[in-house]
Parts: sequence; structure tokens; C-alpha cells
Amino acid sequence: MVYPRQADYDRQIAAWLILCAAVIFGMILLGGVTRLTNSGLSITEWQPIMGVIPPLSDAAWEEALNKYRQSPEYLQINRGMSMDAFKVIFMYEYLHRVLGRLIGVLFFFPMLYFALRGRIRAGMMPKLWGLFILGGCQGFLGWYMVKSGLVDVPHVSQYRLTAHLGLAVLIYAWMLWLILDLVTGRHPRGRTPHQLAPWGLALVALVFLMILSGGLVAGTKAGFAYSTWPLMGTSFIPPGLYSGEPAWLDAFEDITAIQFNHRIFAYILFGLVHVFAFRLWRSGLGPRARMATVLLVLALWLQVVLGITTLLRHVPISLAAAHQGGAVLLLSAMLYAAHVLQRGKAHV
Repeated sequence: MVYPRQADYDRQIAAWLILCAAVIFGMILLGGVTRLTNSGLSITEWQPIMGVIPPLSDAAWEEALNKYRQSPEYLQINRGMSMDAFKVIFMYEYLHRVLGRLIGVLFFFPMLYFALRGRIRAGMMPKLWGLFILGGCQGFLGWYMVKSGLVDVPHVSQYRLTAHLGLAVLIYAWMLWLILDLVTGRHPRGRTPHQLAPWGLALVALVFLMILSGGLVAGTKAGFAYSTWPLMGTSFIPPGLYSGEPAWLDAFEDITAIQFNHRIFAYILFGLVHVFAFRLWRSGLGPRARMATVLLVLALWLQVVLGITTLLRHVPISLAAAHQGGAVLLLSAMLYAAHVLQRGKAHV
């Protein structure tokens, strides 16, 4: 049983987590724009505290640019970059880092307040601490990713970039699940998960893996390799696919194989989600299931259109960022559907 006062507290905590999730969603979008504008290596130091203060004078800006001039990216790609051009890429990376710190503040201090006031329902505090710890790990992982592009080769490791993206999405997804738990109340007695529930969770995992596949595409710039659809160049299966040695490594390092895998993954997921949506609509779980179905199908089609358009337009920044955001929206819709199935319905 949830007492009336605890129900009010749950709504307060849900509103706080919704704000945090919205900012994390914005963080994921800003991270995509930072990558697409090649801004991620503009700040060559990691200063968790002092890094909040940007350059405030001409001398400070000159110092920041001089540090960048020693980096492989400047020496190999951006040699001779003007101060005005440097300020643009610096500010993208700076805002990305500051927003990460802001998320930590937005999360930690309200959590502390709610905990001290006894407003957090039993069993939820360890989950909130888990989110906070993952957020700290995300900051370290972000710097670990940047470091990979500051030595010799001026490109971050696609493995580290994918891990950084994946952890951000994992934090967002876990937070969204907690929000759904809070807004729908405790699981009533006499309810069991619907028989489709395992399929819902499996598709959540597949959408997450699809996002990781997109991380590899982004990290290797594989999206620029073939700007045609449905063919890759002149054929559906491009020549030389998996011709490397060893062949399995091509799935992670060869741009042709990475883009091909991303496309095939999308086709499979497109079919599976439609079958799942049809069964969800007919699940007998009422209006929430039907709403989940509509949201899921709309998010899927939006993501497909964005993906194809981004490819055909040769990866413009606005569309590529929207495609990354669309992936998170699709995951959100899939999580909502899985949550509806997990709660099931009361036995008659």
C-alpha cells in the first residue's frame, strides 16, 4: 500500500528525475553535435573543478589556443586555425563538459534533500546511488575517450566513444524506468507480467545494441562511406565486405562492414518491432498498451526516415544529431512498452 503522503513524494521525485532525464537527453544531443563539429579535442586538459571557468580574457584564450596547438589534431588537421575558429570548437566542448557537471549537481543535491527528508520510497535509494556512481564513471570515461585522440592520431577511439555513448544511454534508460515505476505506483498485488514481457525487454536490449552500433558508425565516420540507399554503392552487399585479416575485426574497424552491419541491424529491428507492436496492440492491456504501440511505431518510423535522410544528405550536422536523438526516443518508447507489459494486468 502507498500512503497518500508517499504518493505525493513519489510525484515530486518523479518530477525531479524527469528534469534530470531531459537534461541527460540534451547532453546526448550536445555530445553528438560536439563530435560532428570535430570539437571534442579542443580542450586538452581535464580539470573537474577549475574547468568550469572558461577563458575570460584575451590572454586566457591565447593560453588555451597555445595548448591546443601542441595537440595532434592541430598539427595534422587544423594547423593555422584562427582564434575565432578555435573559440567555436572550444565552446562546444566546454558546454558539453559544463552540462555534465550541471547534471551531477541537479542529481546529487535534490537526492540528498529527499533522502534527509525521508521522502524516497523504500528500496529506491540504492538505485539512485547507483545512478550517481554511474554518472561519475561517465565523467571519467569521457576524459578517457578524449585522451585517445591527444596522442599521435587525432581521432578518438571508436571503442571509447561507443562506450561513452552507451553509458550515457544506459543511465538515461535506468532513470526513465525509475520514473515509470514512480508515476504508475507500486506494483499491485495480483498482477503478473504479460507473456510478451520478456520480448519487450529483449527488444529494449536490441535497441540499445543498435545505438552502440551507431556509436561505431560515428566513431569511424562510416556514415560518409556510402551515401546511397538501399544499395551500398552499386550493390546491396558491397564488394570487399569482411575481406580483412582477421575478418571478424572488420565488424569494429572497417567502415564498410560497420555501415553494412548498422543497416542490416536496422532492417531486422524494423521487422521485429512491427511484429511486437502488432502483438502489443492485441495484448488486452488497455489504453496504456495501445498508447505504447502508437508511440513505438511513430518513434520507429521517425528514426528510419531520419537515418535514411541523414545518409542520403551525406551526414549534415542537424540531421545526424536528430538521428542520434531519434535513437534515444525509440529506446524511450520501447522502455515504456516493456514497462506496460512488465506490470501486466490483474487476474480476474
